[in-house]
Amino acid sequence: MTGPDLKAGLVILVMVMGLIHVQTGWAAQGGAEREVIRVAAVGDVMMGTENLLPADGGESLFTEATPYLRQGDVVFCNHEGTLADNGEPTKITDSGKNYCFRTPPHYARFLAEAGFNVVSVANNHINDYGPEARQMTMETLARYGLVYSGPPGTLARLNIRGTKVVMVAFHSSAHSHWLNDIPEAVRLVSGLSKDNDLVIVSFHGGAEGEGAIRTPGEMEYFYGEPRGEVVKFSRAVVEAGADLVLGHGPHVPRAMEVHRGRLIAYSLGNFCTGRGISVKGDAGLAPLLLAELAPDGSLAGGRVVSFFQAYGRPPVLDPQNRAARLIHQLGRLDFPQSNAVAEDGSLIIPISKE
Repeated sequence: MTGPDLKAGLVILVMVMGLIHVQTGWAAQGGAEREVIRVAAVGDVMMGTENLLPADGGESLFTEATPYLRQGDVVFCNHEGTLADNGEPTKITDSGKNYCFRTPPHYARFLAEAGFNVVSVANNHINDYGPEARQMTMETLARYGLVYSGPPGTLARLNIRGTKVVMVAFHSSAHSHWLNDIPEAVRLVSGLSKDNDLVIVSFHGGAEGEGAIRTPGEMEYFYGEPRGEVVKFSRAVVEAGADLVLGHGPHVPRAMEVHRGRLIAYSLGNFCTGRGISVKGDAGLAPLLLAELAPDGSLAGGRVVSFFQAYGRPPVLDPQNRAARLIHQLGRLDFPQSNAVAEDGSLIIPISKE
């Protein structure tokens, strides 16, 4: 990045382990700089389900996050569950507990008003109320102007000032693009990279819970179910042409790394799940990723903004910056040579070898 791409007073250059550490701001920019594509991304969103809906009907779900989300050209979340009022629950346990999520369809308005425009429905809750509710979820998203990906063949497409952007979402089950079939994922992403300017890959995978904050370089399991080799998968799709990889599913933040100049976020954790999904401990840390992508798809700047959740409350800004600090620490442990996040939350940009 040179010239007008860097705001004076918002740039810090620190040489660390062969990397350049760049702090960027997202203030209003002039037209000459608009070739940079800005991505705002969060992890799992479940705005409320039957008998566990917000007291105010959802009006304040994204109040503090909206000013940050609206800075993005591409604004992403994984919608954990259905946006439907039909179907029958499919996950009633022997104890009678229902682990199914069905959010009223009109709550999609809150996503659109907050700035979201790209949604993953590739997760283990999209089938909570069967195929009818899954279909209604996709129709609801489309009605509110939200493009989505999940079931095989579904691709989320945007045109940002002439830049063709596509997002494809994967999950560790065959009802979505299949995370566990890496050769097929490589084939798909390679083809998309030939016909689009920027390719974003989303995946819902990895183990779950507070014990899952580390990112292992092997197959992960949850209750015996194979949940993907997320490091192998992510690096493979980058090498096939993906420009950004957005992971979610463990319900806690994980490390981020830069691989071949492209950012991989291994888990963005929870974001708006104040009731129905645990927000205890690290599960309550809610990172909001702001990433700037250069015209060639390489990482050009950005930061992690830290939010947090308490039970029954929407995400709020965290003055302690805990999500960003945790992701930085995990990156030092899991990816010491390619850690993408500095302690203050700014993204670490590799030095150009040219």
